[in-house]
Amino acid sequence: MSNTGGEEPTGPLAGLRVIDASTMMAGPYAATLLGDLGADVIKLESPVGDDSRHLGPARSGERSAFLSLNRSKRGLVLDLESPAAREPLARLVAGSDVFITNVREPALSRLGLDYQALRRHRHDIIWVGVTAFGADGPYAGRPGIDFLIQGYAGLLALNGEPAGPAVRVTVPLVDALTSALVSTAALAALDNRHRTGRGQRVDISLLDALVHAQAAGLGSYLVTGEETPRTGNRSLYFAPSGIYPTQDGKEVVITCPSQRFFVKLCDALDTEWVAEARFATIDARLENQDELDEEIAERCRTFDSHELIERLVAADVLVAPLNSISEVAADPQILHNGMITDVAHHRLGSVSVTGVPIHFADTPGAVRRAPPLLGEHSEEILAELGYTGHEIARLRAAGAVAPPAPDPPAS
Repeated sequence: MSNTGGEEPTGPLAGLRVIDASTMMAGPYAATLLGDLGADVIKLESPVGDDSRHLGPARSGERSAFLSLNRSKRGLVLDLESPAAREPLARLVAGSDVFITNVREPALSRLGLDYQALRRHRHDIIWVGVTAFGADGPYAGRPGIDFLIQGYAGLLALNGEPAGPAVRVTVPLVDALTSALVSTAALAALDNRHRTGRGQRVDISLLDALVHAQAAGLGSYLVTGEETPRTGNRSLYFAPSGIYPTQDGKEVVITCPSQRFFVKLCDALDTEWVAEARFATIDARLENQDELDEEIAERCRTFDSHELIERLVAADVLVAPLNSISEVAADPQILHNGMITDVAHHRLGSVSVTGVPIHFADTPGAVRRAPPLLGEHSEEILAELGYTGHEIARLRAAGAVAPPAPDPPAS
């Protein structure tokens, strides 16, 4: 069982050790979920650190991008450009179960992080490599991020108003999808190892993750040859579906994916739309969407947003507010679900981060650690690997490891 620095391991993955040697979001966020579920996750970084440590607003020298993605981990800095760092890496891998990386070739092999190199230290290691386009093929080796993949996999072409330009999805959806696949793949490979005794290499790409999510739109083309058009906030298959203004200057989302929901909407708003031929059926509503949206907007403007949402929720209508990020952080259901939680950070004190989205009844996960400072747990982890204080000092003198950066001066 891995040591978690004196903490009692909790969660269904307690006893599992994961090395996160990836940067930005897709790999690190997968490792974060595994850490939330009880794994001992070691964030392995160069002296420069994860790229996300240098992005986003800062608080006392710590950047929001890294803080938001890297909880439930311990931090170790090894400079793998130094030959002296290879032996600590070998010891670390020998005692670990899963290795996650998005380092590209040729650096991957030069630093000794490729699958064949690592399996010499542990023959049954689960090695998960994250790439933009795939481990091989015509685009292999190219750099890529979420925005580019939205272009390649057709999401940009589908997002936006029909007569307007393509609009990127600003939420890093592709990275989030990929992180879920990485954690799923790691657990599936571990289950296979439990049954067969064999580890394996796993490759996951951002491109494949989004193509997988495009099953409906891409599948429609593959089956019928028809391209899915851009629909803005409307649905291709039913109406109404849109964003409507309210009396207090806010907006609400209303959508009716079946006849029964439209009937409920009409009842809640005290209208007879369903009795009119132009709105009586789904097909009729699709043909007359402009008129229907005008009617709904006019009716919604007679209510404040809170009053309208309460009325529609009581009638079992599909409705939502257009929450700002600050409103999301205060939403009662989100808070009830534990999706905003506080954790003690060495430098910043209490830090709020997103919570654990999987709720186990018997072995609940938890945000157990704050995102680590760069190299915060280096000496602790090296001691667990059997290094004495003198040996750690020698590694530090050789430039193989780095202690945590000092706290910034008080402003």
